[in-house]
Amino acid sequence: MAHTVVAMSLMAAGARSRRAQSAPVRWLAATVRNTTFVVAGVPVQLAAPVALALPWIFPQLVVIGVWPVAAVLAARVPLTAAHRHRCWSLLGMDIPRASVPSTGSLPRRLAGSLRSESTWRQLGYHVIAGPALALGGLLTLAAWAAGAGLVVAFAYPYVFPPLSQAGSDSPKFKVILTAAGALMLLLAPVLAAVVTWADTKVVRALLGPSRSVELERRVERLSESRAGVVDAADAERRRIERDLHDGAQQRLVSLAMNLGMARENLTELPAPARKVIAEAHDEAKEALAELRALVRGLHPAVLDDRGLDAALSGIGARAPLPVKLIVDMPERASPTIEAVAYFVASECLANIARHAAATQAEIDVRRTGGLLRIRITDDGVGGADPARGTGLASLARRAGSVDGSMQIESPAGGPTVVTVELPCGS
Repeated sequence: MAHTVVAMSLMAAGARSRRAQSAPVRWLAATVRNTTFVVAGVPVQLAAPVALALPWIFPQLVVIGVWPVAAVLAARVPLTAAHRHRCWSLLGMDIPRASVPSTGSLPRRLAGSLRSESTWRQLGYHVIAGPALALGGLLTLAAWAAGAGLVVAFAYPYVFPPLSQAGSDSPKFKVILTAAGALMLLLAPVLAAVVTWADTKVVRALLGPSRSVELERRVERLSESRAGVVDAADAERRRIERDLHDGAQQRLVSLAMNLGMARENLTELPAPARKVIAEAHDEAKEALAELRALVRGLHPAVLDDRGLDAALSGIGARAPLPVKLIVDMPERASPTIEAVAYFVASECLANIARHAAATQAEIDVRRTGGLLRIRITDDGVGGADPARGTGLASLARRAGSVDGSMQIESPAGGPTVVTVELPCGS
């Protein structure tokens, strides 16, 4: 036990030592990364201001107000790509591309680009924010260079003899130079970190997609992921239905048949034994009926084999009241949409049978273009309210899972009309 405690203490001490040693290493790595990042951005950040200054530097070569502006507009795309690559390669920060017009003729694309919000945000970075950040990068580089030079002040009289004639060999002068250099070396990492932080914030705001575009992309991704989850859940239900149908259901059918044959043929057995066989036979048939109902509730095989019309005909035939079915679908919808439509109609019929006190119901299914509309009507007492826990709220959520909608009209005294609209595409 004592050896174990000693070993654990040594391991903890080693871990603390490694953490203490890794802190300076992490600080040094961050300082090198930040300095490299801000210094590497200086040439690209100064490209646009230099282009705009060319008319005043070489007025005989360019047309003032035309060529430099056109050059900056044309160069904003490669400049933006260079900054995006700089952020990714040095900081691991991914800046998504801003959307730009990519279709139509060249004049149309140029006009669309000039009207695009991303174009002006990029120009704002290259013309306004970029030069200011480049100044920060130059100051960082100057701080490192001047600091490294000044900390060797004691060597100045030997490296630069003329300085000794100007009084640089004075101990007080050497101490001042060394202190100034040490201060610059201490401020350089802080300056590099501040410029890096400011540059990343401005790059995300101006060179990436706008906040509204980013939210739209996020909504699209969430919609795609939700659709994938719905499709996966429907596929899983179909798989479970197939496994139950081909496995447990077939075994129960075989068991019920064997018990039935035993019940019919083994008449010479004592009465108690025949009674047990009869009860087992009845239980097997009830279990088989319950399993079939469960399988239909998971995903009816007829829905995949013969479509929504045949599946709805089956639930209408099993309903405890007359059901009129109208189906007008020139072509089938996707399996997920058909499954949602089937379960909505099935649950509505179950609600009608339990709560509506209706004498008849009607299911009208029509597909018009990219919209599948299911209308369920009954002549019951009305007053259906999703807030009262009749299952209507779950039906609305099921329809909403595929971007569908549900409306309920159920005045007191009836009739009740449930309309569900599901997008199904062409």
